Amino acid sequence: MSDIKKEIEEKLFSFADEKYRDFHSSLMPTIPKENIIGVRVPDVKKIAKEFRSRDDIGEFLCDLPHKYYEENNLHIFIISAIKDYETCLAEVEKFLPYIDNWATCDGSNPKALLKQPNKFYEKIKVWLKSDKTYTVRYAVDILMNRVYLEDNFSVEHLDLASSIVSDEYYINMAVAWYFATALAKQYESTLPYIEKQKLPVWTHNKAIQKAIESRRVTDEHKEYLRKLKIHK
Repeated sequence: MSDIKKEIEEKLFSFADEKYRDFHSSLMPTIPKENIIGVRVPDVKKIAKEFRSRDDIGEFLCDLPHKYYEENNLHIFIISAIKDYETCLAEVEKFLPYIDNWATCDGSNPKALLKQPNKFYEKIKVWLKSDKTYTVRYAVDILMNRVYLEDNFSVEHLDLASSIVSDEYYINMAVAWYFATALAKQYESTLPYIEKQKLPVWTHNKAIQKAIESRRVTDEHKEYLRKLKIHK
């Protein structure tokens, strides 16, 4: 074990909370309980900030796969903070195949990549066609970012998301969340995809459910969306 990996592991364990670990493990069915330390996300972010500027941080980033769930979270926080576009993209692509849970996947906010939305969009389209569950989910998550749902929104994004066909729960859930969020931010453009039932039944109904639960969707829109639920 490299020195920095050992330091990071010891640091993470110094923040371990057994009760939180027990609770959090119930939310992470894809991760064995023994691979969860029990560190709260704000603490992982603090540790990531502490270590990300180390000259030897590359040793940790190259040491894949990681053993602990929190190491994966730390990893994605570190690479999301990289300021150079090409370096950040290379590190994200290197790490994507090792993501094994929804929380790590959803924890990314790669600012350097989002600052070049048109260029980054070309890569997102490639990831959406991946055969890896969390690579696809990662791409859908990125499309939910304000950069793509507000500033650079296009109905093509809706087309791409609605064309995803998968039996994977964590992909379909991400698509449902995407359409629920799109209904909140781009209602007029998104509504036809619900009215014309362009999504699989489960994803369609889940998107409506999440939109109805959202405070960002008006009561009037919620009332109409309720009528669009598909009853088997």
